[in-house]
Amino acid sequence: MEIDGLKIEWLGHSSFKINNIYLDPYIIPKNASKASIILITHDHYDHCDPLRVSQLTDDSTTIITTQKCSQRLDGNIKVIKPGQKIKVSNTLIEAIDAYNLNKNFHMKGDGVGFILTVNNKRIYHAGDTDLIPEMSQLKNIDVALLPVGGTYTMNAVEAAEACNMIKPKIVIPIHYGSIVGSQKDAETFKSLVNKNIKVKIL
Repeated sequence: MEIDGLKIEWLGHSSFKINNIYLDPYIIPKNASKASIILITHDHYDHCDPLRVSQLTDDSTTIITTQKCSQRLDGNIKVIKPGQKIKVSNTLIEAIDAYNLNKNFHMKGDGVGFILTVNNKRIYHAGDTDLIPEMSQLKNIDVALLPVGGTYTMNAVEAAEACNMIKPKIVIPIHYGSIVGSQKDAETFKSLVNKNIKVKIL
């Protein structure tokens, strides 16, 4: 998908490539280009994979992640916490909370979601999270990447509620079809999102 000069590719699960920025690169293309920036939301194996990260890095790559992840990785690493911002070249990265409310897979403080500002567009990658109160503070999101697969994160119904609260211009359902969740979850999510929000199932 392209939007105003941004090429947004869902690689599967929670893995994305936005221009030359990779997010949670558990799934990566063959012969993938080196990353300018890698963002990793938390330390679970399907989000923070040191081997795959090493395949994407060179001396110019900046890795932005949590304290736990930083201990497993090598390279130019910047640790970020919820509420903090880091600017790399022309990209602003903000971290917000990402955690479970009624399950114990993702504790508050262990992981983050990211808001990237690239080409004056704000892209929100929620990470592994439930529908949390902090989402009500999100404003002016152009593209939201929201987990819908359930079990470890929001399910499709909860993700739609989150989407309708955040009110992005475009939303892409993620975190389904690989380890957990199915195409049906994405379709259920789409059916429940307000009609003025464009849903892109990639």
